Amino acid sequence: MPKYLVAIHRPNNYDPFAAEDEAMSRAIDALNDDMKAAGIRKFVGGLQPLTAAKSLRLQPDGSVLLTDGPYLTSPEHVGGFWVLEVADLEAALAWGRKAATACRASVEVRPFH
Repeated sequence: MPKYLVAIHRPNNYDPFAAEDEAMSRAIDALNDDMKAAGIRKFVGGLQPLTAAKSLRLQPDGSVLLTDGPYLTSPEHVGGFWVLEVADLEAALAWGRKAATACRASVEVRPFH
């Protein structure tokens, strides 16, 4: 069965402690329970804030430059994700819709090679 990334996007100034209430936490927990019960969840992870990011950039001379912060400059970032193993894109999108609702956020669904 194919695998899909379901990624949650958050604004760069997102503060989970201020934004995530008890109802949202329960909705996310219920979604995770449903994914586990369906046997489709292969991995899940929430990410630390952008301030914890380190970027590694290959330089023309072959060296690697390490910098603090995200690789891309964008108004949003990936705040967490699931790796799901489901029958097809339609099934992945159905779970993505549930994730968008539970997390109150934009979601990207992308297949793995």
